[in-house]
Formats: sequence, C-alpha cells, structure tokens
Amino acid sequence: MSHGFSLTDEPWLLLPPAAVGGAARERSLRTALLKAHEFGDLVVEVPTQRPSVLRQVLLPVVLDALGRPADEREWLDWFTRGRWTPEQCRRMEAYLDAHCGRFDLFDPEQPFGQVAGLCTAKGETKSVGLIVATAATGNNVPLFASRTEGDTFALSPAQAAHWLLHTQCWDTAAIKTGAVGDPKAKSGKTTGNPTGPLGQMGVTLLAGTTLFETLMLNLPIGSPPTAADLPQWRRRESAEPRSAGTAQWQERVPEGLLDLWTWQSRRIRLFPEVTDEGLRVTRVLVAAGDRMPYTPETEPHTMWRVEPTGGRSAGKSKGSSTPPRRPLRLQPGKAAWRGLDALLAPERQSREAGEKTSGFATSKLLDQAGALASDLGEAYPLRVELCGVAYGNQSAVIDDVMFDALPLPLAALEADSDVCAALLEVAQQAEQLAAAVNHLSADLRRALGTDPIPWDRGQRPGELVLHALDPLVRRLLAGMRGVEDLERIEAGQLAWEQLAWRRSWEVADRLLQAVPLQAFVGRSISQGEGKPERTHRVSLAEASFLKRRAEILHRADADRRNRSQL
Repeated sequence: MSHGFSLTDEPWLLLPPAAVGGAARERSLRTALLKAHEFGDLVVEVPTQRPSVLRQVLLPVVLDALGRPADEREWLDWFTRGRWTPEQCRRMEAYLDAHCGRFDLFDPEQPFGQVAGLCTAKGETKSVGLIVATAATGNNVPLFASRTEGDTFALSPAQAAHWLLHTQCWDTAAIKTGAVGDPKAKSGKTTGNPTGPLGQMGVTLLAGTTLFETLMLNLPIGSPPTAADLPQWRRRESAEPRSAGTAQWQERVPEGLLDLWTWQSRRIRLFPEVTDEGLRVTRVLVAAGDRMPYTPETEPHTMWRVEPTGGRSAGKSKGSSTPPRRPLRLQPGKAAWRGLDALLAPERQSREAGEKTSGFATSKLLDQAGALASDLGEAYPLRVELCGVAYGNQSAVIDDVMFDALPLPLAALEADSDVCAALLEVAQQAEQLAAAVNHLSADLRRALGTDPIPWDRGQRPGELVLHALDPLVRRLLAGMRGVEDLERIEAGQLAWEQLAWRRSWEVADRLLQAVPLQAFVGRSISQGEGKPERTHRVSLAEASFLKRRAEILHRADADRRNRSQL
C-alpha cells in the first residue's frame, strides 16, 4: 500500500504568528513561503533542526524559484516591502506546482530526500530512533531506561520530515549500513563516512522579526545559480550522473549554493506504516551518501578561521594567494558573546582597506548585513543564532548540542565604529576578570601549600564570573541598538563596568571567605637557586586581585575615585 505526505500542501512546519501572543500551528510549505510575512520564527524540537529546514527546503525553494538579488539595491527593494510581491508569489506557486511530486515524503518512486527501493542484501532495517539525535539507540540505551532498543519508536510524518533533514545535515560519522548498489560497501558496511556537512562547523543564522525577514537575511546577494547548480529534487530530474536518487555516492565539491544547501550526505529511506494513531514512520535505513572534501568558501552560514596576515605567521603559506580557511567550530559551554572577535570581523572592510586580518572572518551573511546597516537602520532588531554539535568517540556519537542567540547591533558590524570597539572591549574585560579570579584562586591555593586547579580539569572559579556577567553583556548588546552618540556609548560602558565590578567581587569574596586560617599566615615558596623566596598569603592575593580589577574596569575605578573626592 502506498502512502502520501506532500510537504508542499500538508501541514508540517510549526510557525507562530508574527504578532506576539498567538499560538503556533503547523503549516504547509506553500503557506509558510507565500505568507512568510505573517509568521514568526520556526518552532523546532531541537535548535539544530532550524538550519536544517531553512537550508534543505525553505531557502533553496526561494532561491531556485526567484533567483537572488543581484546587488544591494535590489536586496533592499525586496526587503523593505516586508513581503513577497504578487509576481514573486505567482512564481513560487508555479514552482511548487511544477515540482510538487518531488516533495512527497513517501512517494514510491522518488520520495523527498530519500532513495526509493534502498535496501540491504538481507533486507534489514533499523528503528527510526536512529535518525533522532535526542534518542539513545543501540548500546547507548541506558540499562534502566524507560525504553529499550526493542520498543517501537514511531514518528509522525511531520516529525520524520524534520529528522530526515536533520540527518542530512548533522549525522554522525564512521560506519554506515552498506546498501545494495553501493560499490564501496563491504561485508554489509560502508566505512570512512564523515559527519554531516553542518557538523563540521559552527552554524551562524540571522533572524529577523518575521519569517520573511529571516529568509531575506539568509539570502546572499550575487549572480543567479549556474545551470549545474541544482537542488537535490531537480538533480534527479536532470541528466546529471551524480544524482542523489541512487545508492551510489561520490566525493565531490558542491556546484553552488543550491547544491550545497540541499547536500545529500546520506542515502536514506523511511518506512511508514498505518497505526492506531495514524500514519507513522517506525523503521529507517541510513546508508553512505555524498562526501564533501572540504567546506567551500561559498558557505554563507559559518564564521571562518583564517591565517592572520601582517604578523610573523603570515609567511607560512608560501605560494598561496589567499590565506587558508577553516570553518570556525563552537566550543561547548562557551557563550556566543565570548566569540565577538570572530562575529565582528568583517573581512570585506579589511580586504578593501588592505589591513591585516585578525585570524577570523565573520560569515558572509553578517558581512552583508554590515554593508546594509545604514539602510536597514541602526536600531533594527537583528538576532544572530549560533548552533553546533560536539561529537564523541571518532565522531560516531553526539556528546552535546550547542545553541545560543544574541541581539546584535548592526553598527557593531562596521569595523571602525565606536559600538564595535566598545563591545569588543566589554568581551575582553569579561575574559580578563575571569582570569583575575583564576589567579586569585591559584594564589589562595598556594598560600595553603596546594597546587592551582589545572586549566583542563575541574571547574575554575573564573567560569562563575563569566556566568554572572552573561546577562549583563546580553543587556548591553540589546541596549546598544540604535546608539551612535559616543557619550551614550561611554555611559553604557560605565554602567557595565560598575555592575561587573560588583559581580566579580561577589565571586572573589566567596573564595576569600572559604579559606582556612592558616592561609592568612601564608607560605614562602622557593623560586630557584639564587632567587628570593616568594610569599603567598591571603592579604597579598586579595590586594593583587583588587589592583588587577581596577586596571581592567578603569572607568568604574575612575568614577569611584572621583566620587570619593566629593
């Protein structure tokens, strides 16, 4: 029996209304795109599903149906309307009608994002929990969990569509099932599979106030796609020999943005069945898919680590006209604002000015937003969402899923702006305060005759400082929107420093209150032959911290001195 579920016309995208307070409802792809101005941001089960849906479906349909703005003037013309024009709606409607059959999740011949008839030599399938990143499978199922590997795991068609797209973007590496027709399969397995393409970078998405604005902010300006650059559903229709509709796969470089966004890193087949709860997906087959040798520089959704120029290491890459690039990955437990030096590194301006680079380059889309800042308005409520996955042993398991969102002032994307300089200084001050508290902790431990906490073991007290400062930094980022006057920027920095002064002392004071009496006497530690001994005691450690805090938060220190003289 054949089952159908058209992503074009069946509701599967959970979207709230743009107006605050309304309940989110599932919408079809057609409704979500044509009425994008009426909806807020996508509601997903895990944050990593959002870039998967945007890149694998929403953005490619818009780009393939409408093309992309050729220059900044055309992009602004689209954006400032706040919605698609009637002509653009007509073109997207026609596109969805023409390719409607390719968006059927359970089509018997060409199911969306899958390979029809994909099977193993012995006809094995696995529980659909295999593609659910939050579900433990195989040996990872806890011994005393409420569910066992033998229990049935069922997904609705809407859930299965989300996890299908998620698997194409974020799947784990290592061994995959060897499918019939895969020439590289041996003994029923295919080895050497990398992670999904997004698993190799920290994903940087831009979000606006409506779904329409989010789509536009993530649509790069440039020339239209080439004839070879096709989304995966059109590659199957073409005579392209590297079609994603078979079990065969290749290692190749994407032809362009459409090919990159809809990259089929796995060959997948969903197995639906009718249950008492309706149509459900209970079994799945995941085999090896296309392999990308490296992340191309056309990737718009990541920040980059580049070789610094103008420094001592600049001459390392001899014979290379451009510095090597690697996608910047997120670090578990590290707030996004601690990476402002990468977020606010507009390569465009440095390249035009011939200046040295800092070792980072922001994403192409953030660079594009910075160029449009004056037209969008400095007070535009831009939000930057960062997400990534930390993989475990041999990248075969998921250890952690990282997500953070920041309100980012558009003025900060201009490298020579006062807002940019202020925010970079604030991030640096927070790191310096954490380091100062770590030094205080080390000195107190030495006064007791013990070694400092190793940097790579346990929790250092500096992390408590960063945790306490986190809401202050986010409040400052939101407050800097639309601020251009240097006097107001300085006032904001002074307010930040005054609050940081108190928060850092609260953490330091807890350390000082916890030390036993013998630490006040102190200890003298030899510095080596011919060198005087160094004494460590509580009073010296406290004085060193207070001096360092005053140096870091110089505005707050100067303000306190001025007040004391009144």
